[in-house]
Amino acid sequence: MGEQKVQVFSNTSQKASFIQHLLWDIEALEWMLQNQCFEKGITRIGAEQEFCLVTKDWRPANNADAILKRVQDPHFTTELAKYNLEINLDPVVLKGDCFHRVEQQLKMLLEKAKIAAKEEKSRVLLTGILPTISQNHLKLDYITERPRYLALNERLMSLRGSHFYLHLMGVDELSIQHNSVLFEACNTSFQLHLQIDPEDFISSFNWAQAISGPVLASCANSPLLLGRELWSETRVALFRQSIDTRHISLALKDQLPRVSFGSKWASGSISEIYKDNISQYKPILASEIDENALEALQKGTIPKLKALSLHNGTIYPWNRACYGVGDGKTHLRIENRYIPSGPSVADEMANFAFWVGLMKGRPKKFDVMASVMDFKEAKANFIKAARYGTEAEMIWEGKLQPVKRLIQEVFLPIAQQGLQSVGIPEETLQYYLGIIEERIHVQTGSQWLVRNFRNLKKTEKTDASLRWLTRETYKNQKLNLPVHQWKKIVPHKALKDFTPWVGHFMSTRLLTVNKNDLASLATHIMQWNNIHHMPVEDEKGKLCGLLTWRHVTKTNLDLPNPSRLVKDIMVTEVITVTAQTPMDEAITLMKKHTIGCLPVMQHEELIGIITLNDVMKYNDA
Repeated sequence: MGEQKVQVFSNTSQKASFIQHLLWDIEALEWMLQNQCFEKGITRIGAEQEFCLVTKDWRPANNADAILKRVQDPHFTTELAKYNLEINLDPVVLKGDCFHRVEQQLKMLLEKAKIAAKEEKSRVLLTGILPTISQNHLKLDYITERPRYLALNERLMSLRGSHFYLHLMGVDELSIQHNSVLFEACNTSFQLHLQIDPEDFISSFNWAQAISGPVLASCANSPLLLGRELWSETRVALFRQSIDTRHISLALKDQLPRVSFGSKWASGSISEIYKDNISQYKPILASEIDENALEALQKGTIPKLKALSLHNGTIYPWNRACYGVGDGKTHLRIENRYIPSGPSVADEMANFAFWVGLMKGRPKKFDVMASVMDFKEAKANFIKAARYGTEAEMIWEGKLQPVKRLIQEVFLPIAQQGLQSVGIPEETLQYYLGIIEERIHVQTGSQWLVRNFRNLKKTEKTDASLRWLTRETYKNQKLNLPVHQWKKIVPHKALKDFTPWVGHFMSTRLLTVNKNDLASLATHIMQWNNIHHMPVEDEKGKLCGLLTWRHVTKTNLDLPNPSRLVKDIMVTEVITVTAQTPMDEAITLMKKHTIGCLPVMQHEELIGIITLNDVMKYNDA
């Protein structure tokens, strides 16, 4: 759980004080390592469950605080957006029925959330990226009003010095600017924690990096964002770009983003990882710290290393080194941050068991990763997994091979051996690893979403397709079906209960012309594509007119005039709407002005068009 009482640095002395505490924390950590102050010989597992809150019409809700108040349980905490919450599960010793205990607690806490959400007329959903998130849900109105999130947004925007910029290329392309860190809130994950003995920490950390690609490929389930089909696990690219404070300049610089896989194998001890992070990333948030870690050690008390923990919480490596204190004992652990939330609790627990089994089953030849694998191979595998999921090919021990075969023939046997070594019952490990095996051969969450999205769009508008995906995800989760058992979606007329906006029905794939284009070309384009309305833009790409076939036929186009331009025949008085305009209001406008279309605008940019055909689909919905 992140420290909530934080602020941006208000003056130089405050910053100097925080950095001094940061340096004391590093010294204290190294002293504790040298004097073997950390718990060892026991392994605990833990997890953090992030989840989405959705309305009855399957869109993001904005009532996280109200639900949190109803739940009244310290396991729950806020997230960046008002449509997300997080559950912090209790740590459990890795042995026997530990995974069953984790699963039972997770189900119990999710049930609490579901009951509270129902009382607030909303629902709980597990998904890496909620399909129905739109730009409207990424405004500052949706940021959780807590000092930590407000300060984080203020500081990162200040470091950036301009709007953040997203450019994601998959099957579709998404290019957009945004003026807050809220795009990060699109990502929800199931974060895994594994306690590690200090002397094995570096070997375990590097092994965690090495296996990230195949593990991520097996559980990808976030291919969609804003109605675009992007990466198999779009969260990886989205999270990195959504809070990227680096500046683009004419100089060639090596700068790491705050969300990173890393740049090299770790060495030394965990303190070296922390030192490298402090060297690479400037502190961005402050907190009131009344503890001198070195003095605490001299008094025989355990320091909390608050400054180090706060700094560590403002950088986001996909595998994070963590220091913790529990039951009066210090420990070290690795946090796996790349596993997406969902598609079901059964899938999440299978991912958990698979990862823990791999971590505990590490073959001895991988104790020194630098001797057997180039770091860039591990990083490349991770990026391939995010892009292509189980369709990727990866390098392992110098050989390029399909990731499905790699998981089946190499990783599942290692995971099985690892789980057996800590006493996990055969029936339990076979159940969880069996889900992984079925998933890689039948379908991942990403594949289920993509296949159904493409099929739904043959008959449905994009918005309706996304709502169907969200609805069916919810239904399958209620049954706790692992995703390889999820069926094809067959739409019917059950999606009536919602407040319709223009943005839900508009066409976004637009053909436009420039006002100085030849009129003959423009009219031929309209004929070829069987469209009756075409927006006209000026040299700056701004909407300046509209071509309508009814108006065109009144301009005597049959008369030979090869030099006639679009601006000579276009309508210049154009009535527009926004994506948030209610459909009933748009229909009233069309009737009042006897027009067949309305261009849709956002921030003075043309983003779509609503026509009589779209109105007919709305009336049929």
